[in-house]
Amino acid sequence: MTALRKVAVVCGTRPEAIKLAPVILEFRRRSREFETRVVVTAQHRELLDQVLRVFEIETDDDLDIMREGQTPFEITVRTLEGLRPVFERERPDLVVCQGDTTTTFAAALAAFYLKIRVAHVEAGLRSGDKLHPFPEEVDRRLTSVIADYHFAPTTASRDNLLAEGVSPEAVFVTGNTVIDALLIASDMPGPSPAADIAADARVLLVTAHRRENWGAPMEGIMQAVVDIADAASDVQVIMSVHPNPRVRETVERVLAGHPRIRIIESVDYVPFVKLMKRASIILTDSGGIQEEAPSLGVPVLVLRTVTERPEGVAAGTVRVVGVDRADIVASALELLTDPAAYERMAHAANPYGDGHAAQRIVDTLARALG
Repeated sequence: MTALRKVAVVCGTRPEAIKLAPVILEFRRRSREFETRVVVTAQHRELLDQVLRVFEIETDDDLDIMREGQTPFEITVRTLEGLRPVFERERPDLVVCQGDTTTTFAAALAAFYLKIRVAHVEAGLRSGDKLHPFPEEVDRRLTSVIADYHFAPTTASRDNLLAEGVSPEAVFVTGNTVIDALLIASDMPGPSPAADIAADARVLLVTAHRRENWGAPMEGIMQAVVDIADAASDVQVIMSVHPNPRVRETVERVLAGHPRIRIIESVDYVPFVKLMKRASIILTDSGGIQEEAPSLGVPVLVLRTVTERPEGVAAGTVRVVGVDRADIVASALELLTDPAAYERMAHAANPYGDGHAAQRIVDTLARALG
């Protein structure tokens, strides 16, 4: 009988957990081939735990590193110090990490120090600007230097890796696991935060949290949201506020009190999927939403100056509008007042996958580790 391959899957934030959940479930479904340990850093404690509960994933090791006001320095150090004894004790054949967080890079580095192979899910995304998004762009580039197996969600991501000198034999185009997770969550029962909104009202869903948008950019974004609500009387705005106090202070100061702007706490993944499905337009600086919304037929206006997900832009379902107040307002009002412009974005094809990415990833690793 073939010995089990021991795999450690590491995640620390909500987006990582969403995108790794289908991979973890696939590994555990194939328990005759893999012994799977789930290790969480809890870089984002509450948001991470929400997702793990939704997918009924129990953790094997919890580093619990989150501290108020934490910086990338502290996250990196605490992750390395926490993972070392776990990896030394368990000696996995492979460490799996996802995306571009500080947890991702630190997990890859810890594995490298112990000469453990690394698989990088959602590899090859590039914005071309090391400061946007910060620190994610450098996190994913450094992880690519370390990784042994690169699971690119699209051919464009694969091409980025090949241009950087990664061996073609180490790169696999799989689609994005976020579509796997979205399809699973879409079938789950649960309440919608927009259930009480009139059926004929249009919903503008807003999320913003990225570090490079803190301060003046966030102020401009929130002022733009107010302008849009004032200009479109049939629009109900739902602002899903990130728990970071720097973000929350700006959101509440600018948006609170407007009769058609509702500020809600970050909700569990399933209610958020239902909220995205109800939205007419999404304004966001999130990466994952740029991938999810095309499957739901919802146009996305990206509150950033660059995106590492150009496939959605090329397909026409995503538009990068930046952080200038006037530009955001103009783009949103165009979609709200021009049915043809709206339909072009709403019916664009989703370039991010078919919901079978996790199976492709685990199949590939079964062959590679065999």
